[in-house]
Amino acid sequence: MIAILGAGAMGRLWAASLPADEPAFIARPGHSPRTPLCYNFCALDGTERAVTVPWLTPSQIPELVLVTTKAGDALTALEGIAESLPPTVPIVLFQNGLGSQQQVAERWPERPILAASTTEGANRPSPDRVVHAGAGATWLGPMTAPANAVLAHCAAALANSGLSVHPEADILGRLWQKLVVNAGINPFTALLDCPNGDILHADLFRNHIDGLCEEIASLMVAAGQPGQTPATLRERIETVARNTARNTSSMRSDVQNGRATEIDYINGFLVRLGRSKGIATPVNQMLAERVHQLSPN
Repeated sequence: MIAILGAGAMGRLWAASLPADEPAFIARPGHSPRTPLCYNFCALDGTERAVTVPWLTPSQIPELVLVTTKAGDALTALEGIAESLPPTVPIVLFQNGLGSQQQVAERWPERPILAASTTEGANRPSPDRVVHAGAGATWLGPMTAPANAVLAHCAAALANSGLSVHPEADILGRLWQKLVVNAGINPFTALLDCPNGDILHADLFRNHIDGLCEEIASLMVAAGQPGQTPATLRERIETVARNTARNTSSMRSDVQNGRATEIDYINGFLVRLGRSKGIATPVNQMLAERVHQLSPN
């Protein structure tokens, strides 16, 4: 059984994609749902089906735990269930940005903690409906030493979903690649309240994207990542924005729905890294501050 902590769009995508007898959602501490979680799932081809997922019972020991909460909730959510999990059960983190994965790995270095970077698109237009909005791929790799031994097994278990899943020894590099794109798209879409492609023609984006990419290029080198030019980073950001032109970013969706965003683990992470490395990050700081003004954080 694969247990899923976090019943948002991404958690429900995995629950709907895995074989019907495999997934179960984990209830938050203090909650004891009496009925399974039911929702409608819209697949990539537009077909819809009803999905029913049970809740993990206290007597069940999962083979694997997927954590699909928001970045800021991951550590607290895991602390609420860690004592009930045997220390050998692998935990896969699906959070955006960087920082939350390190928090969890530092909290439980003796456990097999893995991080995932996914380009699968999912959204939840209503409480009882999830849409698989775009096909992508998922890479997962070790964040703690014990995770190395279970990487292949975890990748194979998730591949039973039919989604594209790949083991990745350098998961930190993958997470950085996604962070670059998120930092260059998400805050602009939230501030402009527009789909991804529209930022390319907006003055806010045009006036700040070069400075943003210069900051990120310096930070990547300081963090031990392979050096990339600001022009290369800008090209990647703009390519993804064009390829996902009509998509709504998770950050824009959070703002629209009055939810806390993950800005502290995207541009906010870059600001904190800059402070620790003595690198100025005025564009990242401006974006983080302005997004904070839009929603509760």
